[in-house]
Amino acid sequence: MVGMTERYTAADFSSFGPDSLDLTKDVADLTADLLDIYSVSGEEKRIADLVEAALSSLGHLEITRDGDSIIARTNWGKPQRVVLAGHLDTVPLPAVEGSLGTVPSVWKEQDGARLLYGRGATDMKGGVAVQLALAALLTDAAYDITYVFYDNEEVASELSGLGRLMRNHAQLLTDADFAVLLEPTNGTIEGGCNGTMRFWIHTSGLRAHSGRAWKGENAIHKMADVLTRLATYQPATYEVEGLDFREGLNAVQISGGVAGNIIPDEASVHINYRFAPNKTLEEAVAHVEEVFSGYELDFVDQSAAARPGLDAPMSRSLIESVGREPQPKYGWTDVARFSEIGIPAVNFGPGDALLAHTDNEHVSDEAVRQCLRALENWLTAT
Repeated sequence: MVGMTERYTAADFSSFGPDSLDLTKDVADLTADLLDIYSVSGEEKRIADLVEAALSSLGHLEITRDGDSIIARTNWGKPQRVVLAGHLDTVPLPAVEGSLGTVPSVWKEQDGARLLYGRGATDMKGGVAVQLALAALLTDAAYDITYVFYDNEEVASELSGLGRLMRNHAQLLTDADFAVLLEPTNGTIEGGCNGTMRFWIHTSGLRAHSGRAWKGENAIHKMADVLTRLATYQPATYEVEGLDFREGLNAVQISGGVAGNIIPDEASVHINYRFAPNKTLEEAVAHVEEVFSGYELDFVDQSAAARPGLDAPMSRSLIESVGREPQPKYGWTDVARFSEIGIPAVNFGPGDALLAHTDNEHVSDEAVRQCLRALENWLTAT
């Protein structure tokens, strides 16, 4: 195993995990099998191979693979089609040997519940297990179904496997009438999502010896105005289709300085803006340019928001099947990609999103089973 300051790699866990996936076993145990397969972003080949092999054995699905992303489609001739989508990758494992967030997964009993710990338990191997279980379980349904499993969701947007599938195999996705992304939502439907963008603001000065500071210009001191604007910014909350979306504008990184006796000539702050789906991407850009007027914004990532889509007929029937009041999605998810191509989409999956990416990440066996039951009931209702 690696030490406290090192990062795990796939080689550290090559002996862990199943040699094949049994899609007919209890969906909670299937989740554990998925957790035991190392699948940090960029290293999804092994899990993609196992998923493809399991789906190919079913017989009623048409399989398309692109890199480490997979599309599996039924062709029952139904009048409507649903997409069930989920990503195969996780963020890196905790760099602490013996952490509950690492591979292999760990079952623990707590307050009468059976909890599964491991990286990806909530984000989002529980949801992927539900997709796989449904693919095996449903040999007929009220809708045709497109199952999508994709790589590189947890990294930069341009690497997204779903984005690549939409570019390379649009004809296999755009015929859908509705999409469900099985991201963790604690068992309720979360409509739409906030948009997100990241940008840097840089300040420059003049380097000098700190013993003669008056000879220089301190770039870090020049950052004070930017930080003041951030500290005094009041994030808004907007109602969109009956859901309240809270925005956020925050510094997430800051850098600058050369040495303890040098006046710095450069400083930079990295800023993240989360914006409600009442704004287009262009409107969101215009807003931050207004907030930071006088500064050049160096954008590194921009992803549009998605409107809730709760007024779609298939969304309303899903809400009835779940039986809980929908909530807004504050984080960005790939429902935005479906929204951009005209497909209404919602988030619905097992696990608490607040546990995602934490070393305490876990999901209960019953939460995964409840998600499976709700989607099975919805997909087979006539």
